Amino acid sequence: MAWRSVGTSNQDLIRQLKENGVIASEAVADAMAATDRKHYSPRNPYMDAPQPIGGGVTISAPHMHAFALEYLRDHLKPGAHVLDVGSGSGYLTACFYRYIKAKGTNPDTRIVGIEHQADLVNMSKANLNADDREILNSGHFEIVQGDGRKGYPSRAPYNAIHVGAAAPDTPTELINQLANGGRLIVPVGPDGGSQYMQQYDKDSNGKVQMTRLMGVMYVPLTDLRS
Repeated sequence: MAWRSVGTSNQDLIRQLKENGVIASEAVADAMAATDRKHYSPRNPYMDAPQPIGGGVTISAPHMHAFALEYLRDHLKPGAHVLDVGSGSGYLTACFYRYIKAKGTNPDTRIVGIEHQADLVNMSKANLNADDREILNSGHFEIVQGDGRKGYPSRAPYNAIHVGAAAPDTPTELINQLANGGRLIVPVGPDGGSQYMQQYDKDSNGKVQMTRLMGVMYVPLTDLRS
């Protein structure tokens, strides 16, 4: 169960997330174990709860990152294009990179984190370099500044899209940038109201199906002017 995992180290946290049924696959466990949260969360990195990282934002609880990886794992393959909207600290974006890298190499692989605050972009790059400089230098990974509500068209279409803040309604522009056969997971709902993590799957013909996954509580998806 979520919210019960408090580790003494990153490895201990991952072990508890597995024991509590949050992490279901070894590949997700391996990606999270290889990405030490101490580089991305200055406070309580091994507690299963959101933590402040500056700029008025938080890094999500570890169980939510684990859920994101589990829901998207079948779309995280060598050669995939992946977009992490509201990438914040850079932690989950790094997990996406490591998950795909463990599956094999492909020159077409692209993982993009987009964040609207310049300070967070710079901080996440520093975090990533403290973790492993090879990530940003790989040629497959980038952190960009921009309005994530509009996606990042230059790397579209995406096989997997994760959104780390709540959209007020159906995120049409992100769905438009989803590849046929791709999957988007995004919290949807008003700030302070009922929100749900929703999954959008686009089939080979471009038809989209929405599945409601769970109730959540996220900060709203905004830009610098809202």
